[in-house]
Amino acid sequence: MSPRHHRYSPTVTWTGNLGSGTSSYRAYARDHVVSVAGRPDIPGSSDPAFRGDASRHNPEDLLVASLSACHMLWYLHLAAEAGVVVTAYRDTPDGLMVEDADRGGWFERVTLRPEVTIAPASDPTVARDLHEAAHRKCFIANSMNFPVTIKPATLVA
Repeated sequence: MSPRHHRYSPTVTWTGNLGSGTSSYRAYARDHVVSVAGRPDIPGSSDPAFRGDASRHNPEDLLVASLSACHMLWYLHLAAEAGVVVTAYRDTPDGLMVEDADRGGWFERVTLRPEVTIAPASDPTVARDLHEAAHRKCFIANSMNFPVTIKPATLVA
């Protein structure tokens, strides 16, 4: 099978011109809007540590959330195929970004901590092992240049 290509083309529009554009570092807001046709807009900004608006999503949170959501969606798919009935799924991921004056910032690592609840008839060992396969298949994790670690917990309902 030849590779399939998928294109993603959101629009990111800066909305932070406070009247004098980027005339100085403090003269503008970091506010922006992420738009994808037919979907609700996502209000964005930079992290408050970089003069951003704490009430808006920042790119770093969205990157960690994308990793988590991609893993979850693959996990649910693989669970359904394996006969593992998932009744609840929650992740509290953590990303560590490092910053220095020369290089700027970069993610050093992300840790996913999915807590999966399965039906009593489902096999907890199979449920736990599915995380490895989900990680291997996650499009987002496969695109990162830093380690993504999975620390799962499996609960039986």
